[in-house]
Amino acid sequence: MTTTAPAGAASALRAIARIAAVPDGRGGVALPVLRGEGPLALRRLRPDDGPRARVCLVGAMSAPLGGDALALSADVADGAGLTFTTAAATVALPGRSGAPATYDTRLSVGEGAVLHWLPEPLISARGSDLRQTTRVELAAGARLVLREEQVLGRAGEPTGRLATRLTVHRAGRPLYDQELRYGPGVPGWDGPAVLAGNRAAGQLLVVDPAFADHPVQPQVLGPGAVLVPLAGPAALVSAVAPDALGVRRALEAAATALNAVFRP
Repeated sequence: MTTTAPAGAASALRAIARIAAVPDGRGGVALPVLRGEGPLALRRLRPDDGPRARVCLVGAMSAPLGGDALALSADVADGAGLTFTTAAATVALPGRSGAPATYDTRLSVGEGAVLHWLPEPLISARGSDLRQTTRVELAAGARLVLREEQVLGRAGEPTGRLATRLTVHRAGRPLYDQELRYGPGVPGWDGPAVLAGNRAAGQLLVVDPAFADHPVQPQVLGPGAVLVPLAGPAALVSAVAPDALGVRRALEAAATALNAVFRP
């Protein structure tokens, strides 16, 4: 169950959600674990893109607020497939305590398994302070399509403070590790070396053993968007734009170019 701080203390929410996907023995995928608390409500959707199961996170309440601690994990067993989406953007909001919120995501993808992790954008509202981490463990034969998008401030407002880190290991070895920080007190975050005045950023990471024999070529995909190969069977698209729509268009175009299934 969801827990809160003791009476008299500044309110803080702790919530955990878990997903487990396994082959069902009939060519499909079963979800023996699909459990969420508080704002992390999970719903299974009708499959529409092959043998992968589809799960959507439906925000049941406003979160994360300052001081909240949210955790989400997904384990995709050998040979299984999962597509994860969210029903709406996640909005980081300030809390009464002034403490930062945390949102920790852990993903595990087994041998021959496929995970498409496609949440809607994270919006950093004015006065908020969020520390988000995503850790991915891939088997050597796993495939991954992962999208992250950040929007700095709602319409007409300055951004809050946001720190994000994405770490990916494949077959026990580091494949990708990137940390980004934005907002008040972060030197140079809005300068030409980072956002250059833009207010939205995103990345699309595709890991596929097929890239070992056919690596992608570096490309400039348009203003503020580039495609680069990684030191492993993977490709990364990074994009910045004035708004979330611009980032999404850049990532979708790149996904088409990579022949990655990129629809929810």
